[in-house]
Amino acid sequence: MSVIALRNRLTEEDVRRLIKGESDEDRALAARKICNRVDVPSLTDDERAAAHDILKLISMDAAELVRRAMAVTLKNSRNLPHELAIKLAADVDAVATPVLVSSPMLTDEDLITVLQHSTTSKRCAIAAREEISPIIVHEIIDTGDDRAVGIAAANDGARFEDASYQRSLEEFGTNSDVMDAFVARSHLPLDITEKLIAHVSDEAMQRMVKKHALPPQLAVEISETTRERATVDLVDQAGLAHDPMHFVQQLRMNGRLTPSLILRTVLRGHVRFLEFALAEMAGVSHAKAWLLIHDAGPLGLRAIYDRTGLPRRLYPAIRAALDVYNALEMSDSAEGRAHFRRILAERSITRFQGIPDEDLDYILDRMDEEREDVALVG
Repeated sequence: MSVIALRNRLTEEDVRRLIKGESDEDRALAARKICNRVDVPSLTDDERAAAHDILKLISMDAAELVRRAMAVTLKNSRNLPHELAIKLAADVDAVATPVLVSSPMLTDEDLITVLQHSTTSKRCAIAAREEISPIIVHEIIDTGDDRAVGIAAANDGARFEDASYQRSLEEFGTNSDVMDAFVARSHLPLDITEKLIAHVSDEAMQRMVKKHALPPQLAVEISETTRERATVDLVDQAGLAHDPMHFVQQLRMNGRLTPSLILRTVLRGHVRFLEFALAEMAGVSHAKAWLLIHDAGPLGLRAIYDRTGLPRRLYPAIRAALDVYNALEMSDSAEGRAHFRRILAERSITRFQGIPDEDLDYILDRMDEEREDVALVG
């Protein structure tokens, strides 16, 4: 089929408006309509070739608005010719961005070229793609562009390898926006999670010392409290679905599997964390720890607890929390989970009033935060 025949299929008015439209807006509307019509699987080879000629014509329009109309309309299309995808990606930011974010026609080699010779806006667009290969993640980090790295860090579709995580922590560890973006990921390797927590805590300590001239020992105590709170928060957000034994091993190796952390997680309803923590500290398998912890009698939990070396004064609080936990049912909704944790904490505190003040304050603070969150949602 000739270009003329394809023009007839599109209507003469469409093509006339594209070539001779009185305004940029007229030509942009015509370009959008034409792009929609040629982006169909039913075209023959001749029709497809003719369509490509018309798309080339659109890509050469002097008006940015017309070229952007083409980029937006065909951003997800597999019918956009590769050479035109590259041309649009090299265009001004407003034209390039839709294609860089979405086009399946751009290869890793194409994206690397853009990353090496582009603006922050284009790098950010690539970092926001639905799927990003490890090599592109490395290239984004190579640019040193913290905005792009932050977008990739929060993007679950960006495949970070261990080396990428390590480089990000080393090169952008002082950038709170990038670090916060990593925390927003739905999953992080547990060793990276631990390093991220440690890094944030160290930064918090430095800021407190510098800004408030705190005594070093007090600063260290504040840092440890922040780190422990962050650990419990991450358990709250992500649970322990990914290699929980390794997680508690990392915590213990770094001296962070503390009695306070264990108590706080139990009072938040994370009994699975307790199982793996006591198994690690007692030197038994998770299966054996589970049997002892959930023993219907009074001796199982006491037997494994005594092997851990944890303070005896905390045993009644953990016993009370487990008893309450087993007597409650939890809804799957966010409001239901918040209600469950609130009742668990309130009843556990009532049964055992010897919980250390700092741990009690933490639990009460979290209950207040969840009440506010539920109120906002409601």
